[in-house]
Amino acid sequence: MTNDSRPTLTHGCDALCAQPASMDDLNRDCHCVAVPAESMHTALASAMGAHGLPQAIAQTHPNLFASLPVFLSRQHLDAMARVVGDIESAVSQPAYRAMALSWAPPIAGFDPGAAGGMLGLDFHITPDGPRLIEINTNPGGALLNALVGQALRVCVPDTLAIPTDMSGVEQRVLQIMRQEWHSQAGERPLTSIAIVDEDPTQQYLYPEFLLFRELFIRHGIDAAICDPSELIHQDGRLWLHGQPVDLIYNRLTDFSLSERAHAAMRASYLAGETVVTPHPRAHALYADKRNLALLGDAEFLRTSGATESTIATLAAAVPTTMLVTDHNRDDLWSRRRDMFFKPASGFGSKASYRGDKLTRRVWDEIRTSTYIAQALVPPDRRHTHRDDAPLKSDIRAYAYRGEVFLYAARLYQGQTTNFRTPGGGFAPVLTSKV
Repeated sequence: MTNDSRPTLTHGCDALCAQPASMDDLNRDCHCVAVPAESMHTALASAMGAHGLPQAIAQTHPNLFASLPVFLSRQHLDAMARVVGDIESAVSQPAYRAMALSWAPPIAGFDPGAAGGMLGLDFHITPDGPRLIEINTNPGGALLNALVGQALRVCVPDTLAIPTDMSGVEQRVLQIMRQEWHSQAGERPLTSIAIVDEDPTQQYLYPEFLLFRELFIRHGIDAAICDPSELIHQDGRLWLHGQPVDLIYNRLTDFSLSERAHAAMRASYLAGETVVTPHPRAHALYADKRNLALLGDAEFLRTSGATESTIATLAAAVPTTMLVTDHNRDDLWSRRRDMFFKPASGFGSKASYRGDKLTRRVWDEIRTSTYIAQALVPPDRRHTHRDDAPLKSDIRAYAYRGEVFLYAARLYQGQTTNFRTPGGGFAPVLTSKV
C-alpha cells in the first residue's frame, strides 16, 4: 500500500455529472467516475506477492471491487455520524447493558477493559434519511476500501470529495489496535499480533488479512495469520508456533468462543493474558441483532437514561425490530412481506430472509432458532449504465468509540450483499464539497 493515498483527479466529465441537481441524480446518471479494477488488482497482487502467494486476484476475486462510486449527500453523512455517536451513548447506559447482557452467553459477562475494536454500522439510504440495518463487530473491508480510495479517479474534483481522510485510514486502524492493547495491558509494548480465522487462506477476504499483516509488520509488530487450532495455551501465555501472542485480531464468527477448536484462545482471553479484539462482550453489547429492538425503542431508551436528542436520533434511524416468539409468530407471518428476518447472532446475511421470499417450510424450521423481525427497508439503487439494471447499495460506516473514520459502499444484486455480482463489490463514497 502506498503512502500517497490522494485520488487521481481527472476533469473530463459529462455535463450531468459536472452540474448535478442532487446526489440522487449522480447515482442515476453519472457513470464517468471510475475505480479502475486493474489498479485495485495490481495493489492487492503486490501485497500478496510480497508473501510468496499467488497473485491472480483478478481471477479469484473478480467482483471484490465495484467500478463506480456511490454518491451521498452531506446531510445523510452527518445523520449517520450522529447515529454512530448516539449508539455509543445509548450502549454506555447501565440499563441498556443489563438488558443486552441478559440474553448474551455467559462469557459476555467478562469485561476485559478494552472497548472491543472497530465497528461496522450498515445503513440503507431512504428519502427520509439513513436507516441502521445492523451493527458488526468484526467488519471486513476497512483496508480494502482504503485501497479503493487510493485508486479512485474523480472527474469533477471542484465539486466532489471523499468524506473522510483516506490517507489516515491505515494509521487509524493501527491506533485502534494499539488502544485496544493499552486499555488492557497498560504501558507494555505491543510486540505480536495473530490474525485469526477458521481456515484463513480459504476466506474470501483473505487478501485483506494480508494487508493487515503487512501493516503491522511495517510498524514493527510481529504478525501472523492463523487458524485458531494452531494456538496453544500454556505457561500463562498464548503461543503460535513457539512464539508468544500479545493480541488477537479476531475475525471468527464464533462470537462466544464456544467451539472446541477455540478453547485455547478462550482460556487465555478469560485469564486476561491475551487481548482479543473484537471480544465476546463487544459482540453482546453491539452486534447481537436483538439489541436493535432496544436501540429503536424510544420508551426503553428514555427509561434507561438516554438523552432526548439520542432518543430522537435512534428512534428515527433504527427500523422497528422485535424478537420472533411463539406469541407473535402468526401475526409476523401474516405481515411477513413487510419484514426482514435475521438470526440474532447471525453474520454475513447467512440464514436471513426477506419476508416475501420466505416459505412456510423455512418459517417452520426457524422456530428452533432465535430470530428477529425487522421492518423491511429497501436498499438504495446505483445505476451503472443507462441500459443496465441498477445495483442495490448499502453504506458501511467504520467507527471506533463513537467516531466514524471511513465510509464505504457495497453494490450487489440479490436478496443480500454479496461479492458475486458483476460490476458490484466494495465501492467508495463521494459527497459534495460543500
